[in-house]
Amino acid sequence: MSAEATNPATPGPITPAVQRRRGRPRIDLRRLGRAALLGPAGRDRLPDAIGHVVEAHRAHHPDADLDPLRRAYVLAESSHRGQMRKSGEPYITHPLAVTLILAELGAETTTLTASLLHDTVEDTEVTLDQVRAEFGEEVRYLVDGVTKLEKVDYGAAAEPETFRKMLVATGSDVRVMSIKLADRLHNMRTLGVMRPEKQERIAKVTKDVLIPLAERLGVQALKTELEDLVFEILRPEEYAHTRELIVRNASRADDPLAEIAEEVRGVLREAGLQAEVLIRPRHFVSVHRVSRKRGEMRGADFGRLLVLVNEDADCYGVLGELHTCLTPVVSEFKDFIAVPKFNLYQSLHTAVARPDGQVAEVLIRTHQMHKVAEAGVIALGNPYAAPAEEQQDGDGARSADGERADPTRPGWLSRLLDWQEAAPDPDTFWSTLREDLAQDREITVFRPDGGTLGLPAGASCVDAAYAQYGEDAHACIGVRVNGRLARLSTVLKDGDTVQLLMGQDPASEPSREWLEHAHTPVARIAITRWLAAHPASATASEAPAETRRPAADGPAARPAAADVVVDRPGATVRLAGCCTPVPPDAITGFSVRGGVVTVHRVECAAVERMKSVGRAEVEVRWGDSSECRVTLFAESFGRPHLLADLTEAIALEGVAIVSATVEPPSQQRVRHTYTLQLPDAAHLPALMRAMRNVPGVFDVSRAHHQSPTP
Repeated sequence: MSAEATNPATPGPITPAVQRRRGRPRIDLRRLGRAALLGPAGRDRLPDAIGHVVEAHRAHHPDADLDPLRRAYVLAESSHRGQMRKSGEPYITHPLAVTLILAELGAETTTLTASLLHDTVEDTEVTLDQVRAEFGEEVRYLVDGVTKLEKVDYGAAAEPETFRKMLVATGSDVRVMSIKLADRLHNMRTLGVMRPEKQERIAKVTKDVLIPLAERLGVQALKTELEDLVFEILRPEEYAHTRELIVRNASRADDPLAEIAEEVRGVLREAGLQAEVLIRPRHFVSVHRVSRKRGEMRGADFGRLLVLVNEDADCYGVLGELHTCLTPVVSEFKDFIAVPKFNLYQSLHTAVARPDGQVAEVLIRTHQMHKVAEAGVIALGNPYAAPAEEQQDGDGARSADGERADPTRPGWLSRLLDWQEAAPDPDTFWSTLREDLAQDREITVFRPDGGTLGLPAGASCVDAAYAQYGEDAHACIGVRVNGRLARLSTVLKDGDTVQLLMGQDPASEPSREWLEHAHTPVARIAITRWLAAHPASATASEAPAETRRPAADGPAARPAAADVVVDRPGATVRLAGCCTPVPPDAITGFSVRGGVVTVHRVECAAVERMKSVGRAEVEVRWGDSSECRVTLFAESFGRPHLLADLTEAIALEGVAIVSATVEPPSQQRVRHTYTLQLPDAAHLPALMRAMRNVPGVFDVSRAHHQSPTP
């Protein structure tokens, strides 16, 4: 059986994570189980057992066709009849409970129909063909997806290719994972009869994989309750302490949060703003985090105020009134309406303080924003349904190329499909996915054009480059952060403005060192793929990492190499990055890996080292062509637009920039490294003079540094 066991003996959370509508009685799963034994109702009425599901569904979708739910329940009840849960309850109570969870969150009828049937194909004689014949292709697709998820081991020993296929299938329809998350929530609620070691194993899998997935799908109502259930199993002592804190606060005579809520209502009433002000108690894990962060908890720390309005503009009106009439804590302000989170979340966050030091956090959002904040992708209804006019044309839920169209899918799921296509192997996909799931905080950085990029906390400029340009980021030659030149390895902060400087040479290449500073899967996979496809370029250059960018492999991409003659048939010639020789420099060559001959200036420090380790010299000489590639260092004072002025000066001399790096300013000084393609080596002195003439530049020199032994 895919669903497991009974109600826990330990008390549940004091405040449920999913808030129920006023007047709705608490669901008694045992009563539902007895009702299920009565069997199906007649075709002219709904079975009593799904009355709560229908009530919750109609609250969100008053015009929904309920016949598919009736027929799905009849099939599920008759198919599961005789099967029992480990608690002794009829098995049908499980799909009923899962469907009720989804109905409370506003899932549309197709999702609820598939939820009622989600275990029938795995645990009964019902087939997918029967599901299609009775309920249509869409329901069959969802049931098949959930059935496949049931067969996946999510633990550390999960076979990467299986997990990859599972997530790709999930990414094709987010409703599959929505059903799976509700299924896991009900199983976690009823885990009490399991052996402690099995409870712990299931809780760990839920913590490592399913809770992060719920976060990325924006289903906060499921995520927070799952967090509390996992917290109770994996950290029972801390859970008990947190519970005691909540009980102690609930018994206090005064309630600072309620007093602040009433004050907020008064402020908004006087301003003529229609708003609903609610108190949102923190769930257990949230209270635990706040207590660890702040130490002693105060009354207002046990919850937050939620202000619900009708229009986006009203959110900012409420914010203005609160900041005008109360004492705002400016550092707590965040605008997730203008810049939504990666999982569709939108809200204004602020905080107000009382004279006694009590601080209340305030969330301001519209009713629709609140629905999405609680239910995430579930609140989108059927995100694959085409507009009515397209459905009339028979296009259904498919795009022009026959694939599923999902304009509302969260960015994380879209990136997921890109990763699995780009990853060179399942293990790479698995490791990058686990790293991404471990990230629990996202930052937003701004582009100069006003656009935004969502990145995980700890992301660098390398990550920003690949997030914006994909594999075209290989040509990135520099970056400005908040208007100042910076290294690509710079770690970005929330709110930074990032201007990426892109080279024009199609042969531009990423550095192996970029991999050390890449934290996002899209960046790591793109760089890894390039390095795997260009092993010679990644290893042959003898220049230190911080001052070089390897050039593209092959003679066609290296015109400079054709200007050197070597008496060795079939040999590939490469100019060394450590000294970048140009005519008429005295040169010598050495054979390295793959039959490549690297050419150095005779006075290069690497020459003596290679001789000392027994490397045989190869005779080389300059050919007739004078075209060459050279690396130059420019030392300058920091000032705005310096990099733009330098690159313009180089371009005016008719010289192509192959790659460039900029080191962080040190004592107001900046060092630039350029690899340049000159049409004529004799033009080098004029180029260096033109660069020195740029205001702020005080020196330009040839690359000539200590090189490691190859």
